[in-house]
Amino acid sequence: MKSPKYLMMLLALILTLAACKKDKDSSPVKFSELVITIEEQYETPPSRVSVFFRVEDTAGNPVSGLTEENFTLFEQGRNDDNELLLSKDEATRVISDNRQVFSYNNILVLDLSGSVLNNSLEQLKASANNFVDDVIAVNGNSSASLGVWWFNGRNELHELIDFTSDKDALHEAINSIDPSISTDNSTDLFGAVLKSTQLAKSKLAENEITGILSAVSVVVFTDGTDQAARYSREEAYTAVDNAPQGIHFYTIGLGNEIDDTVLKRIGKSSSVFADDTAALDQKFEEIAGLISDEANSYYLFEYCTPKRDGSGISDLHMVVKKDGAIGRKITQFDATGFEDD
Repeated sequence: MKSPKYLMMLLALILTLAACKKDKDSSPVKFSELVITIEEQYETPPSRVSVFFRVEDTAGNPVSGLTEENFTLFEQGRNDDNELLLSKDEATRVISDNRQVFSYNNILVLDLSGSVLNNSLEQLKASANNFVDDVIAVNGNSSASLGVWWFNGRNELHELIDFTSDKDALHEAINSIDPSISTDNSTDLFGAVLKSTQLAKSKLAENEITGILSAVSVVVFTDGTDQAARYSREEAYTAVDNAPQGIHFYTIGLGNEIDDTVLKRIGKSSSVFADDTAALDQKFEEIAGLISDEANSYYLFEYCTPKRDGSGISDLHMVVKKDGAIGRKITQFDATGFEDD
């Protein structure tokens, strides 16, 4: 029988070996408070690696305003036992203007039922015009477009103006709204959600055909509940839940006749509520700020790798840090054909 002293020594040796054993998935960061989601990546001779990605926190909130200083790069090639830090001298890096590969599109959906036209139309038009200025402002490194549609009680999502980046055209369209635009006083809210979701999906597909990556925000304004009853709330919820990841939903409610629970359920990204028309402008501005953060959470990060032709496939470790939070993403790139600049 082994002595207690011998068993204690054996246990200590086992613990020491376990502590010294290297993890199979070695990485410079052992936890992730920021999430990097790669949308696309490609390599361009003589030595450029391009990665287009989105950054969010673990709660799904977009992380905007990152610069090259927020990122640290590591590479691990076939001759490297571990990932190796890339200094700026070895690998020039930049966050590039992503207009060449990405478009952020916005759908503003306005309730123009009788209650809005009779009680809050002028304030709604003023708030929508300010929303245009905020959304189509110089929006970081991404291009932005906006289209405006409206609904009443009919089984139709009416186009006021199609997607455009022309602020003057958007203002002209919004200012053209008058009380005679609709003679149906009912509210087909759930139908508007269904149709605007389909419109957003079509926009994503259209951009994909042209080779442009994109995302779409859907902003629904209403001062009431669904009265037309053409569709059920479950149909609207299902449309929102099953929408592609690149579609983001926001709702703006006005007055005391709205259903907060329904609007929060539809506005998965955010929902805001104005008690009266005096607060409406602030609520539109709040949503515009959230959309700006969303649009600017997409980054085209490019750097020149020291790897050269013949080195094959290498791992790229991207580490991002902001305000004490850290995230990591490991991807791969092919250095075939890479040479000196």
